Amino acid sequence: MTDRVRTRELHARTYDVAAIPLTDDVTETALRLMEAAADAFADRGFHATTTRDIAGRAGLSPAGVYVHFASKEELLFSICERGHTAARDMLVAAQAGASTPTEALFAIMVNFSRWHAEQYRVGRIVQYEFGHLTTEHRDAVMGLRKQIDAVVRSVLTDGVTAGEFRVEDVPHTALALLSLCIDVARWYEPGIKRSPQEIGEINGELGLRLVGAR
Repeated sequence: MTDRVRTRELHARTYDVAAIPLTDDVTETALRLMEAAADAFADRGFHATTTRDIAGRAGLSPAGVYVHFASKEELLFSICERGHTAARDMLVAAQAGASTPTEALFAIMVNFSRWHAEQYRVGRIVQYEFGHLTTEHRDAVMGLRKQIDAVVRSVLTDGVTAGEFRVEDVPHTALALLSLCIDVARWYEPGIKRSPQEIGEINGELGLRLVGAR
């Protein structure tokens, strides 16, 4: 390699992560409601969406929503919690599966960006609608966001220690890197020129340039 990283020689493993994962502690009907709520929130916004809207999209009666969720806010929390947990686990796996900090950061940037493109509707809700949560639920989501931030900070610190990165302010650099990935959900639309994978690779290259990777 030369002084600058040849990012095209890096190949990030792809992690296929559902927007709202189905786990043992949730029924398929509850998952269907969360997916319907995500679509409704994305189309109409949290406040303009009613439980009747959500129930209709899920093929249930309005009363059927309350069998699984106490309120519309609880539905939003379930979506945000699952989305953030899935994203955190993906970043942890990307870090663990890499042999160097450079490979780890590239994999994180590629996969986190691609996720926000492929799952852009849920991504917008997870990243931009959690402010409608109760204080308790917002604190829980913020805890997950801090864990995501900690993964990136860890990779940056490892890279500086190994002499691969030139970063003076790890916290602010981590914020900038994550913001680059998250913002994809805001502007991405299907059919644009670049695919989610291409967007991820471009952001991966930008991320490595930002940290002065060698």
